[in-house]
Amino acid sequence: MTLLKWALICFVISLVAGALGFTGIASGAGSLARILFGLFLLVAIVIVVIAFAIGQAVF
Repeated sequence: MTLLKWALICFVISLVAGALGFTGIASGAGSLARILFGLFLLVAIVIVVIAFAIGQAVF
């Protein structure tokens, strides 16, 4: 959940910086938000796959 929180924070920083005209900061924060969100999705998918594998092994 922490990765998702940090991705959302970077996304908001990117939006605010873009609205204020700081395009370099907005681009960097947007890239960081995209990376963190992708990492969050990867971890979530791995956890779901492991949970299904354990569930099938038990039953």
